[in-house]
Amino acid sequence: MVAQRYQKGQFHKLYTDLRQDASKFKSYCRMSIATFDQLLVCLHPHLTFVDTSMRRSISAEQRLLVTLRFLATRNSFASLHFEFLLGISSISGIVSHTCKVIWQHLREAVMPTLTAADWLRIADGFYQSAQFPNCIGALDGKHIRVKKPPHSGSRYFNYKQYFSVVLMALADSNYKFAIVDIGAYGSTSDSRIFCASRMGERLCQNQLALPEPSRLPGSAGPLAPFVIVSDEGFALSPHMMRPFLRRDLDDHKRIFNYRLTRALRYVECAFGILSSKWRVFQSSIQMNPDNATLVIQACVMLHNFTRIHDASTDADLGLNMTSSVSLDLSRPGRPGTAGLAVRELFADYFCSPEGALSWQLDAIRGSR
Repeated sequence: MVAQRYQKGQFHKLYTDLRQDASKFKSYCRMSIATFDQLLVCLHPHLTFVDTSMRRSISAEQRLLVTLRFLATRNSFASLHFEFLLGISSISGIVSHTCKVIWQHLREAVMPTLTAADWLRIADGFYQSAQFPNCIGALDGKHIRVKKPPHSGSRYFNYKQYFSVVLMALADSNYKFAIVDIGAYGSTSDSRIFCASRMGERLCQNQLALPEPSRLPGSAGPLAPFVIVSDEGFALSPHMMRPFLRRDLDDHKRIFNYRLTRALRYVECAFGILSSKWRVFQSSIQMNPDNATLVIQACVMLHNFTRIHDASTDADLGLNMTSSVSLDLSRPGRPGTAGLAVRELFADYFCSPEGALSWQLDAIRGSR
């Protein structure tokens, strides 16, 4: 059967025809023809192998197509074997190698190290779209289902009662991931993962090249630092804002929570777009944790790549971008004094004439 792949395999029978129909190609590969070609140009040198006297090498186009179909359909390697007429072990090797190449050679282009100018651009995006000033990103963790690794005990077993690794991500207002940390045990809390990550360490050591504090728009009050918005799973700090706990909330605190969740939804929607486009996340990844991490890394890179090169609309994403985030108040942390002061500064601003939204009181009263 494998010997007939040049006559009957899906790549050799379907690929040329797909390129004649833009909508079907996008449905098949989860990206436009132009974006696929651009991706192939970036990866071609690293996916090309030399023919030998024993066999012809598998082309870079086919390697990329097989990998995209695995990520887009959650089909097993056995199923892809019958589609492409490649050996199961060959498909396994192709997917792992291509995911590694995507992570290594797209990262600098689609997720570069951010400068102060980049943070200011992100902050402007959040102010324009979510009316949250001085916000440099929305942070959250997503549990990715994986097959239970042998002899792993409960390390990968999370509070949602399944085995997982964690994708910790900071998203901008265009639903792109600015910084990610991938592969932490599912049993570990978001706050511990963040503190142990390179992102968290650099934030604590002031090594993220954040802009200098500035006054909030229209305000003559104190300088406000640039902040990340998060849920209650993270500790409050001068650069990390989390909502007020639900008990004893007055309108002042409710308004802050409402404004924060308007910004926080961007990372939740980014996760939704990621899972909707790359359906490998809609079931357990049947790989060991190292290879599962490679798959997640590749999908994050492809997510950013398509967000940059493919114009998307809300209808294309199939998501309600106006929905708010449901807050989990089960894991409160102990806030620091400096973090409390910064949160109060933002809360006061959101209730002031300079920072208030005309509909915010109706929004919080309607949610009671």
